[in-house]
Amino acid sequence: MRLSDFTGKEVINLGDGARLGYIEDCDLLFDARSGRINALLLPKRGVLTALMGGDRTQTVPWQTIRRIGDEVVIVDLNNAYERMYPVFGRGEDDGN
Repeated sequence: MRLSDFTGKEVINLGDGARLGYIEDCDLLFDARSGRINALLLPKRGVLTALMGGDRTQTVPWQTIRRIGDEVVIVDLNNAYERMYPVFGRGEDDGN
């Protein structure tokens, strides 16, 4: 599949149905050595995000993509960061 095949598809999170953005608006984060795509960087949606400043991108790890349809890309962001960075665990209190 070519990247151009993704153009125009909306990215939707499976867990909560959130509409994260469109592929045409995104950037890619890739490994320069292997050429593999590591993540999609989608601009955060909403007026409040634009006004507040700060980080204006949503990182969607490539391995969270579950289905690629004709019009949408379904991702599963539930626990995605725990799978990527297991050292952080489930947020249990460490006593500090």
